[in-house]
Amino acid sequence: MASTLGGGNEGRSEIAFFDLETAVPTEPGKPFAILEFGAILVCPRKLVELHSYSTLVRPTDLSLISTLSKRRSGITREGVLSAPTFVEIADQVYNILHGRIWAGHNIKRFDCVRIRDAFAEIGHSPPEPKAVIDSLSLLSQKFGKRAGDMKMASIAKYFELGDQAHRSLEDVRMNLEVVKHCATVLFLESSVPDILTEMSWFSPRRSPRTKSNEKSLPNGVKESSASSSSSSKTDQSLSSVDATDKETHPIVSLLTECSEDDTCSGIDPSDITTLISKLHIGTPLQTDAAETVTREQDESTPSPNPDAKEESFLRVDEVSVSSIRGSLVPFKRGGSLRMKLFHDDEPLQLYRDSLKVRFGISRKYLDHTGLPRLNIVVDLPPDLCKILEEANDVARNLSVESGTSSGWRLTVMRKKGFANYPTARLQISSESNGDDPTEVYQREESSETVQKLDFSSNEFEELESALLPGTLVDAYFSLEPYDYQKMAGIRLAARKLVIHMNK
Repeated sequence: MASTLGGGNEGRSEIAFFDLETAVPTEPGKPFAILEFGAILVCPRKLVELHSYSTLVRPTDLSLISTLSKRRSGITREGVLSAPTFVEIADQVYNILHGRIWAGHNIKRFDCVRIRDAFAEIGHSPPEPKAVIDSLSLLSQKFGKRAGDMKMASIAKYFELGDQAHRSLEDVRMNLEVVKHCATVLFLESSVPDILTEMSWFSPRRSPRTKSNEKSLPNGVKESSASSSSSSKTDQSLSSVDATDKETHPIVSLLTECSEDDTCSGIDPSDITTLISKLHIGTPLQTDAAETVTREQDESTPSPNPDAKEESFLRVDEVSVSSIRGSLVPFKRGGSLRMKLFHDDEPLQLYRDSLKVRFGISRKYLDHTGLPRLNIVVDLPPDLCKILEEANDVARNLSVESGTSSGWRLTVMRKKGFANYPTARLQISSESNGDDPTEVYQREESSETVQKLDFSSNEFEELESALLPGTLVDAYFSLEPYDYQKMAGIRLAARKLVIHMNK
């Protein structure tokens, strides 16, 4: 536990930047477990840190950390077990937050909700803020898309502030620096808009790219964009902003939502600290909670042609776990957002040979139409297990940051008593599911002859007899995050299977 926070409640004029690290529930109905709380109190006129406080937190339901070994952030199960419970730190947390302006990244949809839930769980009244500044929503609206998906890590990378630590205290300090940098850029642009705006200001509702089918993301990842088709019509107006348009610049429009408040009248736009202390926000980015788990492929998905597939999928020895990352991207047809996983700049799709089938074809799970969604369970070799666990952590962290309340289903399965024998479920699609069907081949080991196995929507017997326990398969599959009916996770969608046939 670290603390330099004073005990007095006088004035409460400071802005309380705070952040939570949590464990995602693995079952529907279970609450998020707070693993760490960190906060700094900031002077609203000088934007300097006055006090700080951070501590790990031991959840009352220890089953929520049963699979917690060590995060990339350094939070360990042992460290959490030796920490105080939330009821032990509740008075300190209340003292920090109550009656102050709260600030944080995605705070309205996530951190505020978790804090109130935590106080309700122990039967205490929650702290109440004077106001809330959500930097995710605020900067997405006012700073535009020049930093890509506007996650904290992306904005920090844009300003070369270093990597996000995913520790509460370090993250709130980075959050403050991100706000300072964005506000300063907007302030400078508002001062000489006829020069700086022409050079660097992108509209908050536009991507920096102008191609009709692309949208910029960190590290050069491209998204499809339905809204960029009109970019050619607007480029000219963006490149010739007259000085008389200063009042419509984002740094001035930050105060739009409080325009009816008497305290907002007469504010000098050049007084940046007053502007920041008056920030109000709108609605943060939302994901589609009713998103189905059907395969919605975009232009980045490879052709189902077997020859093309083999070139598009990474062998596990070609994968660097540090290059795995996730982003929220729009559907091909526009509208809501969905999560995608990437390896560097390419969709994360894997090839692994000689996977052993643990359990054969199962029809237990149904798709959104009520038809069986076929799947097999395979044993995971250590190299593939490591990749899937990293992808699971990346996707789960992004899911938490997006504000979902869904439980999380682990990608790697470890049954009780068989922790050293991890498995994963490979989904097999048929035409009846409305997806591109998985291509299935049989290869005779002696002759290396490969024959395609056709299976219809109602006749799976041949497939079932070919994928018996103990059979070896070469698998080409994509990792597809989903959030459907209060459960989220990663679906391992088999695009091609080559079954080893021993004669």
